[in-house]
Amino acid sequence: MTPGQILAAILLAVVIGFGGAWQVQDWRMGKQFAERSSQFQMDLGLISAAAAKQAREDTDKRLALEQQLSGQDQQHIKELADAQRNQARMRDQLATADVRLSVFLTEDPASGCNVPAPAGSVGVVHAARRAQLDPAHAQRIIAITDAGDQGLIALRACQAYVRAVVR
Repeated sequence: MTPGQILAAILLAVVIGFGGAWQVQDWRMGKQFAERSSQFQMDLGLISAAAAKQAREDTDKRLALEQQLSGQDQQHIKELADAQRNQARMRDQLATADVRLSVFLTEDPASGCNVPAPAGSVGVVHAARRAQLDPAHAQRIIAITDAGDQGLIALRACQAYVRAVVR
């Protein structure tokens, strides 16, 4: 063998050695990548399952809250309708003179203004003087109390809504 052939054989042996080492390294890295990939897939599956469970729980909570708010809404609508019906009945009774509104009269010596009570006025409170209100004024008072009742019912509805949502 000539020195060139020996050198060529040595170079060939080195190249084959590097190639073999490269193949072994590639095989080991491929195995590690496969293991990491399968671990990543398992972790991703667990995360997806946890996210789906959380989404279901959130949906259940939202549906329960919507049902609760719907029930409260129906209750407040009923209260409002009852108040409006009572106010309408009161307006009708005032219009037909079935009911008259009156106020207590007090004697204020400092003002010198004493409104005389109508003759024959009888009340539930003994020894209290009363004066009947004009029906038009009574209607305005009923309208004011109606608006106040509606406002209070709406306020209670808003407070109940906020309490339910904050929980």
